[in-house]
Amino acid sequence: MSVRKSSDIGENTTPHTHDMVTKWVCEQEDHDRVLDIPSGEGAFTERCLSNGWKVISADCEPLCAVPGATFSQVDMNRPLPYADNAYDAIVCIDGIEHIERPFDFVEQCARTLRPGGSFVVTTPNISSLRSRWRWLLTGFHNKCRSPLDEANPNPLHHINMLSFHKLRYMLHRAGFTVTKIGTNRIKPISLAYAWLMPFAYLATWWTLRTAEKDPEQRLRNREITRQMFSREILFGETMIIMARNDKKTFAAKIAA
Repeated sequence: MSVRKSSDIGENTTPHTHDMVTKWVCEQEDHDRVLDIPSGEGAFTERCLSNGWKVISADCEPLCAVPGATFSQVDMNRPLPYADNAYDAIVCIDGIEHIERPFDFVEQCARTLRPGGSFVVTTPNISSLRSRWRWLLTGFHNKCRSPLDEANPNPLHHINMLSFHKLRYMLHRAGFTVTKIGTNRIKPISLAYAWLMPFAYLATWWTLRTAEKDPEQRLRNREITRQMFSREILFGETMIIMARNDKKTFAAKIAA
């Protein structure tokens, strides 16, 4: 495989997503060991190397074109071939919606990430008001506007589009705690759907209030509602989530 110049390596995601993820990782106290999965051609890997971080690039196909990068070919649907607590940060840019077993992948990330480490996930924001409106009218979400080509399945298909609350459930179930919610940008067209917000809030509030009887879950639902109605989730193009690995706390809770 020929190695191209760094200037030729494109960021195969929405604009400013890499900027936000890099900023968040830089803000962490310890981020020397980073896993970039799926790395694609290596745009984020290149940023890690330029910051002096030790980074492993991983993808299902050998596409990495960054000189000096350490690459491993990995199937995200299977157990990750890394030791426990191997990384300070794991970054998954627009990858989780492409895999068949996202729950297993998140649990593998919890295993290979050190306690207190950061997991950053980005994925198309189907919880935005714009995407919800498209779903209401067509049955298809924004960023996945038509049926997938079932006669020609490939790793680029968005086979597991995730809402915010489902991604949060995956993370918290595996022992993570969501610490930051962001987006790459808010496009002006998305603000045209702001008129839906009061109706969506009232419907959500009423549904969660009447459907849930457990008092502890009711408290969690209030937090989830606040997060779902944040500016970034309501109007953002790409959902960017940072979660802290609290697996020690999680293990103690399971043992109890």
